Amino acid sequence: MANVTQEEQDLQYTFHRKTAVNLFNEVWDLLEKPERSSEEDFQMIHKAHASRFHWGEIGEPVNFSRGEWQISRVYAVLRRPEPCLTHALRNLDIVLEHEIKDFDLAFAYEALARAYSISGDNVAKEKYLNLAKEASTLINKDADRNVVLKDLETIE
Repeated sequence: MANVTQEEQDLQYTFHRKTAVNLFNEVWDLLEKPERSSEEDFQMIHKAHASRFHWGEIGEPVNFSRGEWQISRVYAVLRRPEPCLTHALRNLDIVLEHEIKDFDLAFAYEALARAYSISGDNVAKEKYLNLAKEASTLINKDADRNVVLKDLETIE
C-alpha cells in the first residue's frame, strides 16, 4: 500500500468528521419529526449506524459513546428492544472503560433504563433510572443536568 500523505490524511479526517456530524444531525431531524414513513425509519437506522462508523474512523471514545447512545435511542423510538439494549450496553461499556463522566455517564444509564423499559424489565429499568438520577447529580452544568432529568421523565 502506498504511503498516504499528510494532505490525504487531513482530507480523510475532514471527510469522516463532516460526514459523521451531518449524519448525526440528520438522525436528530428524523427523531424529532412528528410523523415518519417506514422508509424514513429505515433511513434513521442507517444514518445512525453510518454516523457511528465514521466516528469510529477518526473520533475519540466520547464520540463512540454518543454514537452508540444515538443508535440505542433510534431503536428505542422504533420500539425494538433487542438492538436498543445491545447498543445501550455497548455505550455503557465505552463510558466505563474510558472513565467518561458527567453528561455522558448519566445518558449511558438513561439509555439502559429506556431499553429495559421497552423490553418490559421494570426491575432493571428502575435500577438504571436510579443510576441515571444519581449520575446526574455529578453533572457540572445545570443546563446539561436539566436535559438529562427532563429526558428521564419520558421513560415509561
